Amino acid sequence: MQQRLIGDLQQVIDNAEDLLHCTDSARDGAYRAAREKLAQALAMANEELQRFEEAQLERMIAATHEASLRHNDSTGEARLFRAFH
Repeated sequence: MQQRLIGDLQQVIDNAEDLLHCTDSARDGAYRAAREKLAQALAMANEELQRFEEAQLERMIAATHEASLRHNDSTGEARLFRAFH
């Protein structure tokens, strides 16, 4: 579920970046204001995506550590062997 949310958020960010690039030459006040709002929303979305990815990485590290303790993996080789089998 969270992986899907991260993927969806990344897609929204990519689309927003494309839209900003397509409107680079817009000089009209309304376009400029809309671009500024979109740029702010894009910055917040990028920050949120980074938080999601960091939280996911932290959970993966913790789960790996817990599994290593449960299985008495005392070496990196043992961890790798268990991870791929």
